[in-house]
Amino acid sequence: MTAMPAPPVGTTDVRSERRYRPELQGLRALAVGLVVVYHVWFDRISGGVDVFFLVSGFLITGQLYRSAQRGSVPITRNWGRQIARLVPAVAVVLVATVVAGLAILPEARWVQTVREVVASAFFLENWRLAADSVDYSAQHNTASVVQHFWSLSIQVQFYVVWPLLIAGVVLVAGRDRLDRTLTRVLAALFGVSLAYSVVLTTLDQPLAYFHSLTRVWEFALGGLLALWIDRVDLPARVRVLLGWLGVLGLVACGAVLQVGSVFPGYAALWPTGAAALVLLAGATGSPRGADRLLSTAPLRYLGNISYSLYLWHWPVLLFFLALTGEPSAGLEGGTFVIVLSLLLAMITYHVVEEPMRLRHESRRAQYRLGAVAVVLVLLATGAWQGVAMVRADHGAVIGDATHPGAMALVPGYTAVAASDEPVEPLPPMVSLGEDWGRTDSPWTCGADPLHPPLESCTLPADGPPQRRVVVVGDSHSQQYLGALQPIARQNRWEITTFLKGACPFSTASETDPGSAECLAWNTALVPAVVELHPDVVFTMGSREVRTGLTEATPPGYVEAWSRLAGAGIPVLAVRDNPRFDFRPADCVAENGRGAPQCGAERNAWYPEVPSWAGAPGVPADVRFLDFSDLMCAPDGQCPAEIGNVWVYMDDNHLSATFTASMAPVVEQRIVAAMGW
Repeated sequence: MTAMPAPPVGTTDVRSERRYRPELQGLRALAVGLVVVYHVWFDRISGGVDVFFLVSGFLITGQLYRSAQRGSVPITRNWGRQIARLVPAVAVVLVATVVAGLAILPEARWVQTVREVVASAFFLENWRLAADSVDYSAQHNTASVVQHFWSLSIQVQFYVVWPLLIAGVVLVAGRDRLDRTLTRVLAALFGVSLAYSVVLTTLDQPLAYFHSLTRVWEFALGGLLALWIDRVDLPARVRVLLGWLGVLGLVACGAVLQVGSVFPGYAALWPTGAAALVLLAGATGSPRGADRLLSTAPLRYLGNISYSLYLWHWPVLLFFLALTGEPSAGLEGGTFVIVLSLLLAMITYHVVEEPMRLRHESRRAQYRLGAVAVVLVLLATGAWQGVAMVRADHGAVIGDATHPGAMALVPGYTAVAASDEPVEPLPPMVSLGEDWGRTDSPWTCGADPLHPPLESCTLPADGPPQRRVVVVGDSHSQQYLGALQPIARQNRWEITTFLKGACPFSTASETDPGSAECLAWNTALVPAVVELHPDVVFTMGSREVRTGLTEATPPGYVEAWSRLAGAGIPVLAVRDNPRFDFRPADCVAENGRGAPQCGAERNAWYPEVPSWAGAPGVPADVRFLDFSDLMCAPDGQCPAEIGNVWVYMDDNHLSATFTASMAPVVEQRIVAAMGW
């Protein structure tokens, strides 16, 4: 396509309307095809979503710019069009997901799925996933069925903000200086957002992946292309070369880069740059041009249904894996998933998307349509939540004769006679995923003003505290609150926590090597604990208990204990529990109670001698607690349930119900270790 001449800067003439770009729909088709194929068959992320971001920035910036040149930016009208175009299809997919989820998903995943469906309905799923510290490249068989809504959420947030931004530029600069001012604004957004993306990707890649501000530069790049692409006049041969470089670059991106673990940052320049090359190439008019392929009818049609295909492919894949129990779809299963996704996308496009796009309704009607669609999703999730609450309502009590939990493995325990009625494990599967050692009321929590960036929580004693216990570390320390809280209430202990996910108490960043955030946390932690001067600090003494005897006590652990020992503060270090690559409770739901593959063999996971025994430099006032005998039976099996209580809430954390059942033994061993 020959570039159109641009009007002089400052002219009030409206720039000529861009001609229809058939290769743009082909580019969308290529992007969604890569997303689907890489998800289904390669268990990887392709970078195709970044193409959608750039294309969205390209299209909406061009539309809003041309509207501004005509006289005004139609903010509310633009929002209404986007609502009518996007929300109905979203509602259809989310309601269908709720119905299928109720029938297919394990009950342990219900509550989290309901929460994410609601977040997706309000286009906030990216922040929901960021708050939950989700790894987008994690295994599909444990992923959320609406996880893919993170990108749509960012796009809709962009659609809300972008008209306001351009209207603000028009208000400040007027139409005469719109080109120059808008270019400067978009260039500034591009630079600042890209820099922030690079920094945050280095510090906290999972957060950066879902953060809206790390993606603004991709929309801004598309906007800059929309403003300047018609002013670029390239020879036909160069444009043919650029087109193919762009196409090949897009196809290769997901194969070469581990997109899920390195994006966005600098790496996201690859797919966005490749897409920009395709747009710069435009319509070459050459039979050898990439646009000839991208403009074919099949690819244009795939581009038309790309939105619906993106919405459907992920839940179809996840439900297929849930039904088959397989970690991946395979060739035949993947073909079935893709074909079914295409059929659902075609139906949604022709029955929902296209009719809504062609309807010429008032803005008020468009907004009403969006509200009704969201309400339908909320009603569906409300009904699902109601079913979950009924399932979670049980009369059993932890520690009673039928649900002894860990106490069933204590020597001398006598099991009750079996009854004809089956005893369901606690907690109910539907609430298992939420069965966590919490620090809500009567705990008091807040930031530590004297030691930023620390946050602490305190469980006060009923009267003057007899002991002061500080719990530090990551979620594996936090899981023992289920046992420590009843002990504290019974013995008038005051418990204070300094807990940070994925940040064990260490002088190094064990989970995410080099994490400045974790290092800063632990650096501030030692003086804060020293000022409190508790009777004991409770933390983890080992980590990474996996098959193959991988348990270790890192040197950073020992060094952190030594710093407390120098201040005269004793440490109780606890042996870590097994970590699986699946959820034991889900395995039981699929294979039946007592299935050996749903647990672990102690000899394959725990070395005979704990890892701390060989760690050099351990201070003399560090005492060690080993509760592995409460997680593994005398026959050497570490099962998914013990004493009719689920041991694990997910793939590596003990359930609060199980740790609560451990309380009598935990208390006994703490008192013995400390000589209290």
